[in-house]
Amino acid sequence: MTDIATRVASDISGGAELSRSLKSRHVSMIAIGGIIGAGLFVGSSTTINQAGPAAIFSFAIAGFIILLVMRMISEMAIAVDGVQTFPDFARAGLGHLAGFLSGWLYWYFWVVVVAIEAIAGAQIIHAWFPAIPELGIGIGLMAILTAVNLMSARAYGEFEFWFSSIKVAAIIVFILLCAAWAFGFTSGSGVTFGNLTQHGGFAPNGWGVVLAAATSTIFSLVGAEIATIAAAESEEPSKVIGRMTVSVTLRILIFYILSILLIVAVVPWTQIVPKVSPFATTLAFMGLPAGKLIMEAVVLVAVLSCLNSGLYVTSRALFGLAKHQDAPQWLVQVNERKVPARAILIASLFSYFALAADAMSRDVVFSFLLNSCGVTMLLLYLMTAGAQLKLRHKYEAEDPARLQIKMWFHPFGTYIAIAAMLVILVAKGIDPAASKELWLSLIVAAAFVAGFYVFRKGKGFGVTMNP
Repeated sequence: MTDIATRVASDISGGAELSRSLKSRHVSMIAIGGIIGAGLFVGSSTTINQAGPAAIFSFAIAGFIILLVMRMISEMAIAVDGVQTFPDFARAGLGHLAGFLSGWLYWYFWVVVVAIEAIAGAQIIHAWFPAIPELGIGIGLMAILTAVNLMSARAYGEFEFWFSSIKVAAIIVFILLCAAWAFGFTSGSGVTFGNLTQHGGFAPNGWGVVLAAATSTIFSLVGAEIATIAAAESEEPSKVIGRMTVSVTLRILIFYILSILLIVAVVPWTQIVPKVSPFATTLAFMGLPAGKLIMEAVVLVAVLSCLNSGLYVTSRALFGLAKHQDAPQWLVQVNERKVPARAILIASLFSYFALAADAMSRDVVFSFLLNSCGVTMLLLYLMTAGAQLKLRHKYEAEDPARLQIKMWFHPFGTYIAIAAMLVILVAKGIDPAASKELWLSLIVAAAFVAGFYVFRKGKGFGVTMNP
């Protein structure tokens, strides 16, 4: 029977095609934009509050897991001809059910992110201009970035390049300012690295809390796989993914870990308040004028970047599903600029409904959306790991030359990543405060599995295909 990976590549190559107008610089910054967001600028405050200065290790542990997943993706991007986009790796390795589930869960995750970021952006701007209603601001942000995505992939890439460049520049400036303070050049009271061990010690609440904090921190780091979606619209997709996926992730981890290290070196960790940007707290501690306003502006850029990327990713995920006959075929349409306009409009419509629902029922909709996709990316990464194991075994036996990039410590590197992700899921399940995220996400996944059998009924596609 036809090889599943070959069948997947054949499905992708037929019919309407997207443009190949993105450059390597766009894809690189898109990957950075996918990871550096509100999770770093605001969410890191919770990790620091829980783990103290040892939060550095919480981010390092979570980052290592993400790094392993990105290496798996790099291996498969080079080895599997014609398959580069993230959801299709699960299809190539595990069959059509995994592909259907991966594609729809990925679409759901990012369409929820779009709605959440639109709400968050509206809240930030409303705080600056209280006379303008949040709903109107949210609709305005959605309309602007929907228009950007409808222009062309190149337009999206340029916007994301500059959004990400601003975020990277802000982090670099922040690191330099904090380093000058921590080394005693600007503090006025000498070196401040003593904050790392004072106030209860380096791990004041114990190393168990450090490990537990990593389970929530990992969700701040997901998003680098966006590069695989964008690279499919570049001139040499496989080479772009293989070359930059791990290197970009490493650079981002350096940004994360350095930033957190310097925050807890400058400010006593006891002064970091959950849900309040530790970056803003640090700038205020150093006496930087308008530090709070500056960080609010940076967080807004991060929010708009995620909103921009979310619209892009959801449209491409839906387009890919339609090409595999897992979504209505009228979605496999591109305009004269080779943009899947219908898929983009579907994603934006979902967000308009979410904005309206949130305005009518404050926090209820926001909470449901957030919880219902809370562990979705880990489920997707687990399917990616399973696909990598199966495809690696196949190609080692049949065509070792395909494996130009290899997963580290195979198969143990993949097993370590799988075990770590399962531990995180179990920890979510037994934590009363976090279990809702796990169960709602599993319910959504089960609904899509049911959808597979309903949508595929009578179409002649099995759940899996023999190699």
